[in-house]
Amino acid sequence: MIKEFEFIRPLNAQVSEEEIILDLKSVAKQLAKESVTQLAYSKLGKYDYTTVSRKFGTWNKALKIANLSFSNESNISDERLYENILKIWQHFGRQPRRRDLTSEISEFSQSPYNRRFMTWTNTLQSFVDYANGEDLKMPNPNANANDINNKLKIGRDPSLRLRYRVLQRDYFTCKQCGASPSKNPNVVLHIDHIIPWSKNGETVLENLQTLCSDCNLGKSNL
Repeated sequence: MIKEFEFIRPLNAQVSEEEIILDLKSVAKQLAKESVTQLAYSKLGKYDYTTVSRKFGTWNKALKIANLSFSNESNISDERLYENILKIWQHFGRQPRRRDLTSEISEFSQSPYNRRFMTWTNTLQSFVDYANGEDLKMPNPNANANDINNKLKIGRDPSLRLRYRVLQRDYFTCKQCGASPSKNPNVVLHIDHIIPWSKNGETVLENLQTLCSDCNLGKSNL
């Protein structure tokens, strides 16, 4: 019997909002539920739950567009709580304040942070300690930079720790035009590969920079 061709999505292929929404609905159908938690999606979904949140701004926004109910979760992992803090930090261009958890950019309210860390000061200290810790996903400094297997292992999307380090190094400011959400709330920051991933650029600190959405769009794949 002749084996049929099988499509395998390239690692660097962009995922559209329509694809994500269809997949969310598919997972909800598999679960026979009106909502999908990030934990359930991480097990059954095609894409990473962080990709969904970054694409739509928050997880609940994606659920709303998919006509699904919002999910209330317990036992949220530390890394997901940290991911939300970095998203708020990146959005405002400054250290988050407790009241920022009530903004639409935040996926979680104060409750899970209070349960886990007791106070907001403890929350921020725990996040900074985590973000400044060793990233096990970062490449071996002794590895050959041209080793394609090493590159594929690292992946295109920088980890939470690596994104924090880039933003912190660049003072949460666009490296090209100097725009910052701390000065202009309409500024949206992105982490950009200086040498594009498609041209064998590595996902390492030295090859990443902070750009605003306008400069990143203008840069394209040059």
